[in-house]
Amino acid sequence: MIDGLLLALPKGRIARELSPVLSRAGIEPETAFADEHARQLRFATSDPGLGLIQVRSFDVATFVAFGAAQLGVVGNDVLMEFEYREIYAPLDLGIGLCRMVVAEPAELATGDDPSRWSHVRVATKYPQVTRRHFAARGVQAECIKLNGAMELAPGLGLCRRIVDLVGTGATLRANGLVEVEHIADISARLVVNRTALKTRAGELQAWIERFGEAVNGAQAG
Repeated sequence: MIDGLLLALPKGRIARELSPVLSRAGIEPETAFADEHARQLRFATSDPGLGLIQVRSFDVATFVAFGAAQLGVVGNDVLMEFEYREIYAPLDLGIGLCRMVVAEPAELATGDDPSRWSHVRVATKYPQVTRRHFAARGVQAECIKLNGAMELAPGLGLCRRIVDLVGTGATLRANGLVEVEHIADISARLVVNRTALKTRAGELQAWIERFGEAVNGAQAG
């Protein structure tokens, strides 16, 4: 696989939703890839010119940006946070759908007016996106970086508000929180290293087209 292309994929929900897309694109990973408890991180596929690595979603962008992997699949939340210039995102895969929101305790929201905020303290995995969002309307955001369990922060007095990804909203409701602002709609994107796209244009364009056909085929069905 030294001369082959490498596709970086995330673990978890996106990986599960991506499985039929990979099949339609003609990519069948080796059996161990489907084992969520496997310690293996690099996998062969049915295509001798393509291998896979499976890493954390934030790390997908890093592997692709620095050219260790030529292709990847990652949520646009990660792309918004890091803004890597080395990454080109030609295709929305239409999976991993959710939204990035500002949330706060329900009892606070009943008398709160976000348009009157001048300073907020926020727990989030996305400090850069959060600061830009609030700065756009003149609000100073003090961000507390957490990698998970954001919903605990208001109840434990760490902060009054959080910025996080929300699907159904069930986790927010279970922790007494409600959405008060929408930041962005999120989905998974196919990403490509820009340098590799110049030096290996034929190979990478072919894969972009195959993924595009796989996505269009699912939508048509």
